[in-house]
Amino acid sequence: MTRLLHSLRIALLISLFFPALGHASCGASFCASDSQWDGPAFGAGTRLDLRFEYINQNQPMHAREKVSVGAIRQHHDEVRTINRNLLLSADHAHRSGWRLAWHLPVISRSHDHIHNHRGAVIPQAWEIEAVGDVRILLQRRLGSEGGDATPGIAWGLKLPTGSFNQRNDDGSLAERGLQPGTGTTDLVLGYFHHARTLIGTRPLSWFAQAYYHAPLNHRADYAPGFRLSIDTGIALPLAHDWEGMVQLNALVRGRDQGGEAEPLNTGGSFLWVSPGIGWRLNRQSQFYGFVQLPLYQRVNGVQLTAPWAATVGYRHQF
Repeated sequence: MTRLLHSLRIALLISLFFPALGHASCGASFCASDSQWDGPAFGAGTRLDLRFEYINQNQPMHAREKVSVGAIRQHHDEVRTINRNLLLSADHAHRSGWRLAWHLPVISRSHDHIHNHRGAVIPQAWEIEAVGDVRILLQRRLGSEGGDATPGIAWGLKLPTGSFNQRNDDGSLAERGLQPGTGTTDLVLGYFHHARTLIGTRPLSWFAQAYYHAPLNHRADYAPGFRLSIDTGIALPLAHDWEGMVQLNALVRGRDQGGEAEPLNTGGSFLWVSPGIGWRLNRQSQFYGFVQLPLYQRVNGVQLTAPWAATVGYRHQF
């Protein structure tokens, strides 16, 4: 128990020093809550996860201050971005400790901004529905199967499967930060630690993980900024088949680069708390939901942020 509390304190301190969720600019936003809280550490087999995310980015921020639309005049005054993301994840684990995982996002995004051109104020809007960039990970468990605490490492690639040339009805090309894909191949490196213990007679599981994404190339004069995400959380059984969960989700994101990027208005540091609840249908199936709330937000330039975000999903273990 002492070791568990010590590890949780370390994970919490890490999250606080690397302030949570990404892409607070005009688009490209995903919830930071992790739906694999019991992680790749336990058991062989195949697992499917389908989740829906809703993020309404309607609050412009400058550094750490909330501002009104157009308060800081720019070429584009961002108004609102509504993200409705559907994410399908699948992974297969072998008893040897290896696990292959892939993640496919399907994005539905509405975006409004004001284009300031030679004194004219021109409202512009986009409705984007497309497949995003696929991520493939190879994970290696470093401890023995069935252990109460297991660390592991992961590495993989984010592939350029998503479109980056979406236009609106007027033929105007959406900003690169708004597009479903970056057009680049990104390296992904990670470390995770999952554990189970007993609080009296009640089982408790917890996890901590860190993932680093870095683009390996530019594409059409654009490269996304690096991304360092750190997550930690606990899950505790409640009455009957219910489970309570809470996570801290942190992210530091670098500025986008290239002639088609907006380096002054991309990147930042974020910290979120994500309370959630799960309902187990049977031993193989579970429904879950999270609400994500900001604790700390600092953006570069002026960017849109969301006062809250929500995730609902379903997991099935074969």
